[in-house]
Amino acid sequence: QVQLVESGGGLVQAGGSLRLTCVASGIIFSSNTMGWYRQAPGKQRELVAAITNTGGTNHTDSVKGRFTISGDNAKNTVYLQMNSLKSEDTAVYYCNADNKRWGPLRKIYWGQGTQVTVSP
Repeated sequence: QVQLVESGGGLVQAGGSLRLTCVASGIIFSSNTMGWYRQAPGKQRELVAAITNTGGTNHTDSVKGRFTISGDNAKNTVYLQMNSLKSEDTAVYYCNADNKRWGPLRKIYWGQGTQVTVSP
């Protein structure tokens, strides 16, 4: 059974920092691209950052220079360090695992989400 368990969300003032953690079980962590997505009220879920199984990373433009994704294969864990938080970062943040395989072999999993609220 695959599980992605997020933690680290909370309420923080603008300019503050949080670190989100996602622990994966039931998957071969190093064979997946791990990502953090977020969904604000009334908006579509969007990719925030991702890290490939070879360590390559990408961050959406709105968080570049403020957020950093990293992973620890030994701990089956992916992190999202969020600095200089803004009120527009307020959202539910979801951990995602994607094996990036073709067709019916492709598997995508989601965590339950963790709320991040940034007060002005």
